[in-house]
Amino acid sequence: MTWNRLNPEEAYVIEHKSTEAPFSGEYDDFFKAGTYVCRRCNTPLYQSEAKFHSGCGWPSFDEEIPDAVSRSLDADGQRTEISCAACGAHLGHVFEGERLTPKNTRHCVNSLSIKFIPRSNGQ
Repeated sequence: MTWNRLNPEEAYVIEHKSTEAPFSGEYDDFFKAGTYVCRRCNTPLYQSEAKFHSGCGWPSFDEEIPDAVSRSLDADGQRTEISCAACGAHLGHVFEGERLTPKNTRHCVNSLSIKFIPRSNGQ
């Protein structure tokens, strides 16, 4: 698998499981039609229809593309980390039970971990 070159800030989040500052990411308040892919390997992770405004300061999604995101217990033992299932890139964390959407799930994702691919006019 060929990976994209990451800048130091992206590498810190993706490879060292860091978190960007809230309300600083390019996709926090961004709502256009398309697909969000892994910044490291370009695997499609989320469709724009799953994105919602949660007010938390990071992009929020209530559903991933099937089999695209893996979950594991975070090092703190209290949160569930989410990663790209294809390359293991750190995406953020998933929270359940907040009742923010009917699916009752919030994938809290770092903008630095994803890239947006706009939907073409023909789709």
